[in-house]
Amino acid sequence: MNRYPLWKYAILVIAMLVGLIYTLPNFFGEAPAVQVSSAKATLKIDSGLAARVEQVLAKAGLKADFVQFEGNSVKARFLDVDTQGKAKDAISAALNPDPNDPSYIVALNLLSRSPHWLTVMRALPMYLGLDLRGGVHFLMQVDMKSALTKKAEALTGDIRTLLRDKNLRHAGITRDGNNVELRFRERETATAALALLADQLPDLQWTESADGSDVKLAGSLKPEAARRVQETAIKQNITTLHNRVNELGVAEPVIQQQGLDRVVVQLPGVQDTAKAKDIIGRTATLELRMVDDSAEAAAAAAGSGPVPFGTERYVERGGAPLIVKRQVVLTGDSLTDAQPGFDSQTQEPKVDLTVDAKGARIMRDVSRENVGKRMAILLFEKGKGEVVTAPVIRGELGSRFQISGRMTTVEATDTALLLRSGSLAAPMEIIEERTIGPSLGAENIAKGFDSVIYGFCAIAVFMSLYYLLFGMISTLALALNLLLLVAVLSMLQATLTLPGMAAIALVLGMAIDANVLINERVREELRGGASPQAAINAGYERAFATILDSNVTTLIAGLALLTFGSGPVRGFAVVHCLGILTSMFSAVMFSRGLVNLWYGRQKKLKGVSIGQVWKPQADTPAKT
Repeated sequence: MNRYPLWKYAILVIAMLVGLIYTLPNFFGEAPAVQVSSAKATLKIDSGLAARVEQVLAKAGLKADFVQFEGNSVKARFLDVDTQGKAKDAISAALNPDPNDPSYIVALNLLSRSPHWLTVMRALPMYLGLDLRGGVHFLMQVDMKSALTKKAEALTGDIRTLLRDKNLRHAGITRDGNNVELRFRERETATAALALLADQLPDLQWTESADGSDVKLAGSLKPEAARRVQETAIKQNITTLHNRVNELGVAEPVIQQQGLDRVVVQLPGVQDTAKAKDIIGRTATLELRMVDDSAEAAAAAAGSGPVPFGTERYVERGGAPLIVKRQVVLTGDSLTDAQPGFDSQTQEPKVDLTVDAKGARIMRDVSRENVGKRMAILLFEKGKGEVVTAPVIRGELGSRFQISGRMTTVEATDTALLLRSGSLAAPMEIIEERTIGPSLGAENIAKGFDSVIYGFCAIAVFMSLYYLLFGMISTLALALNLLLLVAVLSMLQATLTLPGMAAIALVLGMAIDANVLINERVREELRGGASPQAAINAGYERAFATILDSNVTTLIAGLALLTFGSGPVRGFAVVHCLGILTSMFSAVMFSRGLVNLWYGRQKKLKGVSIGQVWKPQADTPAKT
């Protein structure tokens, strides 16, 4: 009746071992380290850099615990902070001979002291939030003037396209700041153009004036349109930052608007500070331009002639020079998606691009006139442009087209990531950068830890005194629940915040509630005259439905917090929901396993240690 088969005990043992293994890394602490990552989008890190870092450290007479290539960076761990600082200086001097144009980001970092065998098993410590461990905080300023200038440039291009489509000849189109000026030889043409532009471009307000013998139309953004451009710019920048951070796997970022033109970025619990700075600092903009294939451009690329007027010189990934025209064909604003794949005919890696309707129209017109020529995709970071790729136009393009040739699978994936993450509607500058160290959260960690320990001890004392052996078994089940909860948070690499620690303390009280229901149900069966073995079986069987109902209703509330909450509320909800799931396993299956192990093999069981069982007294006959 009260016996578990061996496979159930095996499950319990495996759960305990898994919980112990994935909880252990949280007790080893952290060691000082140096991390090296790429400072440029077109420069990729490989395992060869790890060997180069080892050589630099050996030449400088510095010893590292290990140097390893992991993900997109190389990490070196050291015994003390002094060695860490010397290593950073040595690596920076060796890898970045020109400090004004660094190719690598060399940053101080912290790595877990976990043994190698735990790391191999992917047993890593969970992250702690800004309020506990610290993290990275950025305050970024959006350049609203650039957003308006960019809008004016786009409108200038639209005006040229509209007039050309309607065959309206003009004497020139110029842009003065955020204003657009058009000149016409004939008044009739100016009147027709004014009607067309007022209908097709409602964001502009037009004024007509005489300029000698010509008619001049001056257009400027309406105040409400300018305000809308600024609001759209900051929203698009926030979305782009979200995409960049999410694509590269940073846990639970906080990216939100502050004021009219500022964005706050917080990456709680991030250990990879160099990676965080690289992601946030890489506020890149994308541009598509035509490559100049003239003889003058070829001479300029070879270094035997000047760069032609209206062009710029860039360098491709392989180091070859490339002369690109200044005129922008398309910006990243029009790009809606970019996915890596393989060409169905050649099986070569490719990148599939999708643009919006406006971009499709531009690409169709440009590609029709430039078949066989190269189009460069430029990535601009901090005022410096780099050529991501420069494919040849094979035919007329539309809303969907592909980039292929001369790229590996990894390069195709990286290119798609950079393109898919989106471009910024306006440049951004980091005006405040703050790394919050662990000392600021030490008091919160101590208080949170004490609250969990004191709460656990109080519950353990009460349960042991009130339910005796059953209370001790309930305490062991509660300890396993805490072990599994920390293990699951570590396996998920979740970020634990102070509200999360409050959720752990709350879960302890909620988890023990299931054991209270079971123990009271066993007592009730004993009061009814059931045998000890029957009382144990009936107590667990009949209490399960009540436990399930209460946990499901609580889980619904937790999921609501997780779905609609943000920031600290989500941190609380994650721990709350996981704690409910682990408590169902520990309170019901694990505690019964211990009870069955203790009492199940006793055939002639006369009683159980569950505290005082108050039996109802028989009614006494009334006296007459």
